[in-house]
Amino acid sequence: MESRRHYGLVTTIAMIVGIVIGSGIFFKSDNILVGTGGSVKLGILVFCIAAVSIIFGSLTISNLASFTDRSGGVVAYSEEFINKRFASAFGWFQTFVYFPTLTTVISWVVGIYISLLFGINMTLNTQILIGFIWFIICFAYNMWSAKFGGNFQTFATIIKIIPLLLIGIAGLIFGNPSTAFTIQASATSSNANWVSAIGPIAFSFDGWIIATTVSHEVKKAKKNVPIALIFAPLFILLGYLIYFIGVCSYVGPAQVQALGDESVSYFATNLFGGFAAKALLAFVTISVMGTVNGVVLGYIRLPYSLAVRGMLPNSEWLKKINPKNDMPLNSGAFAMAICLVWWVIHYIVMNFNLLANSDVSEIAIVMTYVLYIVLYFRVFMFWRQGKIKSIVKGVVFPALATLGSLFIFYGGLQNPFFFIFVFICLVALLLGYFYERKAHEAMSPL
Repeated sequence: MESRRHYGLVTTIAMIVGIVIGSGIFFKSDNILVGTGGSVKLGILVFCIAAVSIIFGSLTISNLASFTDRSGGVVAYSEEFINKRFASAFGWFQTFVYFPTLTTVISWVVGIYISLLFGINMTLNTQILIGFIWFIICFAYNMWSAKFGGNFQTFATIIKIIPLLLIGIAGLIFGNPSTAFTIQASATSSNANWVSAIGPIAFSFDGWIIATTVSHEVKKAKKNVPIALIFAPLFILLGYLIYFIGVCSYVGPAQVQALGDESVSYFATNLFGGFAAKALLAFVTISVMGTVNGVVLGYIRLPYSLAVRGMLPNSEWLKKINPKNDMPLNSGAFAMAICLVWWVIHYIVMNFNLLANSDVSEIAIVMTYVLYIVLYFRVFMFWRQGKIKSIVKGVVFPALATLGSLFIFYGGLQNPFFFIFVFICLVALLLGYFYERKAHEAMSPL
């Protein structure tokens, strides 16, 4: 049974903007400054370099999106334009590592901001519990109604733009940008250590590709998905730079690093007073909740997308669509179960501080950008074959997107646990590859 087309262009753009903006920029600004040694100038530079990967990555992927509207996003692109084994490997990596780590970490961030909003004791256990409750609620209503999840995404996107721009503009007006810009990087960041800021920035920019997982539910997908992939990243970069410069101008780079995730609350309280600060923090909290919603909205469909291609065990069960609400409920339940494992891993990592200035999702994000390079190369080959006429779309965009991905990969290498998590990613990739290979051999005639 095929899913109906639920989402229009506005919702698709809102999904990309809403997934990307809402968590990373609010709780990773301190991590970025730690990486750059407190240098705002260097932070802006790294922001712009990292933005190359998302802006030109989106522009490149939009070429593939214009050729197909099949379910699965990058899985569909990989299957149709590369081969089924690569598609299966990519799909397993996304299903078992990328999506669940992202869902878990951002849900935990919801716990952080709800604790700040209501003045709850900020222990890790409390944050995890609150974040887990929102995780359950978010899965429940997205599995209950596709329309409700899409409407909440649009609402949350509008809400999240308010604190982003308000903090940024107010910081520029009432702060001291000249002082923030004169601070130089500390000695610890005078070498390649500043590249470690790429990890937090990659997290802040990540999520744009998730919208492609629901492309089969977007009206006029071949037209609307490419438009959304082009417009949304440019808007995101502008909003990020305004926020980052604004908060550093008012609070100060050193104070942002010292306050960590509480810098938003500090900013709002000092500038607007207690009540207004609470209101602004409430907007930020809704913003982060919207990010979880967008990730979950895409993740629910992913096992289903693999199952319709026979790329997962129990595919017949996973690809069932509930006729009452037109949703793949079994796929959603499977996604939730995988997340539960990562909740345990995330708790252990954070409780024992195993990844200083990082979390379990960042390396998975880095690996995703490496895998995108294969798709970028396919766009280049389409230009070589004459299927894409424009040299800008077929050569320049893929080349810049590839450079951006390689830079993010280099930044990921700065993490001391990089190769341990890469091993986990490779296990998922290899399992997906060999599962499809085995399935193909079983179907082949003797």
